[in-house]
Amino acid sequence: MKIRTLFVLFILLGHQWSVAQQTVSSGKLVEYPLFKSAIVAPRDVFVWLPSDYSPENRYDVIYMHDGQMLFDAASTWNKVEWGVDEVLGELLEEKKIRPCIVVGIANIAQSRYEDYFPQKALKYLPNGNIPENIHFNADNYLRFLVEEVKPFIDKEYSTNKGVEHTFVMGSSMGGLISLYAICEYPEIFGGAACLSTHLTMIISSTLPTKEQTDLWFSAFESYLADHLPKANSRLIYMDRGDATLDAFYPPYQDKLDKLMKEKGWTKPMWISKVFPGAAHIETDWMKRLEYPVKFLIGTER
Repeated sequence: MKIRTLFVLFILLGHQWSVAQQTVSSGKLVEYPLFKSAIVAPRDVFVWLPSDYSPENRYDVIYMHDGQMLFDAASTWNKVEWGVDEVLGELLEEKKIRPCIVVGIANIAQSRYEDYFPQKALKYLPNGNIPENIHFNADNYLRFLVEEVKPFIDKEYSTNKGVEHTFVMGSSMGGLISLYAICEYPEIFGGAACLSTHLTMIISSTLPTKEQTDLWFSAFESYLADHLPKANSRLIYMDRGDATLDAFYPPYQDKLDKLMKEKGWTKPMWISKVFPGAAHIETDWMKRLEYPVKFLIGTER
């Protein structure tokens, strides 16, 4: 009876749910296919619940981008995954992190760059350097997350709703939008984890020139200088590898680290880590996922 009541409620809200077709090793995965939105194009939303989830308890929430890549390699385009269920399931069992749920917001491949690029950084580019064929849409994507997804999750699940219990995480372009999210909505997100952040900024069929990359990164750097939350008022985790695409990031991450220090950011509220040999791929993000998770919601903080 309880399950049936919930199903009717989801229909009334316009969000049908189902047990996700993806396989998880621990916990339960619920899927909201093509989550309806008045702001952006519909996309799948996944909710991972720990094995002992109970409405009688309260849970922190980690919102993760590229949601279809998080749980089951059999369903991903490149047949690799983050292993969120394995990693967080083990951390919870060992009581190394606070009780939490994970909300994965799937990307739409055709608009991923437009949705994840820090839109207000464009204002810092010189005139004539903004491509006219790209419909930048990160501000609407974040509105979708803050105004539609989060209220729904807080209504339907037993969450700790406060800023100190709400986090955002992603890799590559997902790292960019996570950092942008905590700048735009510091009253919503208490922390951001940005793995292998795509600080070269430009996505192109040909490798951008260093001059192009420097120009676009400088625009984002200027945006951050003006919009970062007050130093040490939030949790910000950054990291990178040094292989494949990550090999292009060191000079830009070094500049970003310098900016963070100049703005007064210090441990334990901000950290920037390097993982030698790590490549730009989900399997390597899985290997180090415990670090950002413990940074955000670790029991020993």
